[in-house]
Amino acid sequence: MSNRKLANAIRILSVDAIQKANSGHPGAPMGMADIAEVVWRHHLRHNPKNPQWFNRDRYVQSNGHGSMLIYSLLHLTGYDLSMNDIREFRQLHSRTPGHPEYGYTPGIETTTGPLGQGVANAVGMAIAEKALAAEFNKPGFEIVDHYTWLFMGDGCLMEGISHEVCSLAGTLGLGNLIAVWDDNGISIDGHVEGWFAEDTAARFRAYGWHVIEGIDGHDPQAIDAAVREAKQVSDKPSLLCCKTIIGFGSPNKADSHECHGSALGADEVALVRERLEWPYPPFEIPDDVYAAWDATEKGAQDEQAWDALFADYALQWPELAAEFLRRMKGELPTQWAEKMQLYIDELQANPASLATRQVSQNCLNFFAGMMPELMGGSADLSPSNLTRHQKSIDFTAEHGAGNYLSYGVREFGMSAIMNGLALHGGFIPYGGTFLMFMEYARNALRMAALMKIRSIFVYTHDTIGLGEDGPTHQPVEQLASLRLTPNMETWRGCDQVEVAVSWQQAIERQDGPSALVLTRQPLEQQARSAEQLNNIARGGYVLVECDGEPELILISAGSEVALAVAAARTLQQEGHQIRVVSMPCTERFDKQDEAYRESVLPKHVRNRLAIEASIEGFWQRYTGLDGKVIGMDSFGESAPASVLFKYFGFTKENVTETARRML
Repeated sequence: MSNRKLANAIRILSVDAIQKANSGHPGAPMGMADIAEVVWRHHLRHNPKNPQWFNRDRYVQSNGHGSMLIYSLLHLTGYDLSMNDIREFRQLHSRTPGHPEYGYTPGIETTTGPLGQGVANAVGMAIAEKALAAEFNKPGFEIVDHYTWLFMGDGCLMEGISHEVCSLAGTLGLGNLIAVWDDNGISIDGHVEGWFAEDTAARFRAYGWHVIEGIDGHDPQAIDAAVREAKQVSDKPSLLCCKTIIGFGSPNKADSHECHGSALGADEVALVRERLEWPYPPFEIPDDVYAAWDATEKGAQDEQAWDALFADYALQWPELAAEFLRRMKGELPTQWAEKMQLYIDELQANPASLATRQVSQNCLNFFAGMMPELMGGSADLSPSNLTRHQKSIDFTAEHGAGNYLSYGVREFGMSAIMNGLALHGGFIPYGGTFLMFMEYARNALRMAALMKIRSIFVYTHDTIGLGEDGPTHQPVEQLASLRLTPNMETWRGCDQVEVAVSWQQAIERQDGPSALVLTRQPLEQQARSAEQLNNIARGGYVLVECDGEPELILISAGSEVALAVAAARTLQQEGHQIRVVSMPCTERFDKQDEAYRESVLPKHVRNRLAIEASIEGFWQRYTGLDGKVIGMDSFGESAPASVLFKYFGFTKENVTETARRML
């Protein structure tokens, strides 16, 4: 059977599903079908019956709008994706959503929605493979040995994130990354030469990639030869420049933006069938085509061969084998919980006034030794973020066994690469920058939350307390933005104990990302009972209690908790019943049962004052209309931190006086 007929199965499935939905992007699947046929039938190592096989190749389609390409491939090769699923393309709760969504469809490795992020995810996956191989492989036992395949279009390469991560990939020598550029010259606005005329091949050579130009993306032999050449290059990532015709097979809409982002129409679909000599009705694939595409037997054989290799490996290196399985399953080390509890108890028993960024580094120093899966990094701010720990080793092109990435000034790229690391498995990634610069990375955070993956974002210099660098560097609205993101948990600890608990919760959490928000300035430690210590993990708890019914509840987080406590002590000495609630993680507190939330913030106590040096509107959800907020309603200024806190009202005196007026 010809390669073209097998590729045409992709084209027809794609146009049929998109036509039925009357929505979608037929151009990319039709244009990339010949490339996909070569890669998936002759090079991609995977097992459709076990999509989570550890040593599978990772396939990332960064131009996710062409999702019917990957859905067709998954269906044809034998994944648990039925023809009924294909028929339900873009419908509510279907397994074939408009863009590939991680967790919806077996075989989908990542959510590639906004263009370019799939490129970064693929770089992260390739880093994970290289690091695991360096750590676990032994001579004759390459138990970690797979490629990351990246399909991407012109739009992905226009996005700035592609520059960030492809530059880094070249520097890191990721020879296990093979990228295929669908060079069709068309985007939604038309032919791209008016806005995308750079020499892409020269750009990637400058990055340090192995570049193969002039590939006819509709010639299976040329594609196969290029792939084989790329696989021989082990010290550089490879870019395959494949010239294609968007909408290949459409008589009237091929090579035009008309087939980019909308259904072809019934008449044009009929003409496509004629042009491709496909006499079968919609959603019907002949048995011989299915048989030629079926990858289940080959996939099972590949996995069985790997199982046998791993069994021999486990006999010679049983501890390494057990560690590899633990990490790939995402399990925490034995006695993790017990050791962390002892550590937290010790911190509470030995008070210290430290900047919480320093506390974070102390925590890393404590548990890095028992958690080799931590892959750290910073966007060129390691000495400020304090993300390096005593066991940090740089991951470089020459040294793949490192556990620390110097991402350079690439906040967006770092965050999306971290997502790729988390998705690959074997690592818990964390990466640092200033809280203000999460804005550059905002969409990668959203993707982590959307996919519910364990990426840990470390943000220091968390308020106007940053000081003299001024309002460009002082976050105001960023905490609210993080806290309002579904599936994200944002921890802003008030002292070394709350920060240690924050790290523990972020590491233990497996259903979403966490943001750890840390100070530049030192914070005094708060006194706590054993019960209060245990309640930190609930996100909000009573830190200072009064003898009777509260007249006023002070609510705060992070560095401003000390102000609330100081004001409460003064007011209590004046005879008032004042409660202080520390709220290190509002999202976690909101998940608690109603009885617990009521015990902390009883509804009948409507006299509430929240204090935090961030946008004040967020806290009204806890104070209600009857309460007040001491917060920010403007950007900051350039001055020493102590001057700024006084200027904006974050002093014990202002909190106390505001509370008196409320009483």
